[in-house]
Amino acid sequence: MLVGITELTYTALISFLIVIILAPIFIPMLTKFKFGQTVRNDGPKTHLSKNGTPTMGGVLMILAILITGITRSNIGSDLRVGLICIVGFGFIGFLDDFIIIKKRRSLGLRAWQKIVLQLAVAIYVSYYQYTSSASAPQLMVPFTDLVINVGPLYIPIMTFIIIGTVNAVNLTDGLDGLASGVTLIVSAFFMLLASYSGTVNQEVAVLAAATVGACLGFLGFNSYPAKIFMGDTGSMALGGAVVSFAVLTNTVLFIPLVGGIYFAEAISVILQVLSFKLTGKRIFKMAPIHHHFEQCGWPETRVVFTFWIITVILAWFGIIAIF
Repeated sequence: MLVGITELTYTALISFLIVIILAPIFIPMLTKFKFGQTVRNDGPKTHLSKNGTPTMGGVLMILAILITGITRSNIGSDLRVGLICIVGFGFIGFLDDFIIIKKRRSLGLRAWQKIVLQLAVAIYVSYYQYTSSASAPQLMVPFTDLVINVGPLYIPIMTFIIIGTVNAVNLTDGLDGLASGVTLIVSAFFMLLASYSGTVNQEVAVLAAATVGACLGFLGFNSYPAKIFMGDTGSMALGGAVVSFAVLTNTVLFIPLVGGIYFAEAISVILQVLSFKLTGKRIFKMAPIHHHFEQCGWPETRVVFTFWIITVILAWFGIIAIF
């Protein structure tokens, strides 16, 4: 153990308390200003009752991670880049949420606007790691001692992985407590990885611990029935958190393993769209895949708990894959 578990526990606790203290103040404010969720009409009909639930709760998690990260660690380059990644993607999500609320519609930023902003953040993070870490192009392969050296292709490959992961986390945020619970577990994995690995990264460990605490605190208000939604503000910020942990520890190939739920959510959407365009038939009753299980008759809570359990198992495999 290279970074004390006690120190990381205190870090997570501080982040947790920030969310717990601010949420009872923040939620009535969102309600007062009518910052409520607009549920899409083409989604599950059971979700229509969630219309008007306060959204943009991701701001709480971003604040908790920011405050905790800055106060619990020396402000080094990795910490700054990690926070820029989290806040940068969170800000894109914030713009999306704000437009949805202001225009009273279910869609915010246009697709090209999102991708341009996401590219800017992703390229910045990729370029930083490529130029600051000599081992950056050498990607660790799970369950082996092998590394894949991608050389000068690192920046475009990493940019693609970053944007893909952030949007996959965003797709996962479709049920009460799903994205926050899954990301809590994934962040705990990266916290342990950054604490115990031979290439210890204290700044990443602290950021991951802060994310664990923020997600845990948010779950108290976001679990079924949710009193607040994180919105794209939160889901994109959490996506930025996950990719920053992976990029800064050169373990991006572990994301499809440990973040298997994210991967499944994204793949289900891709397959659904391709199948419908090519054959006119749908593979799933509804995508992302968590809605498919709802349409099969699973209660929302059962889907969420099942996905949490799967993520715990995948995180355990991730630990085995490293150590």
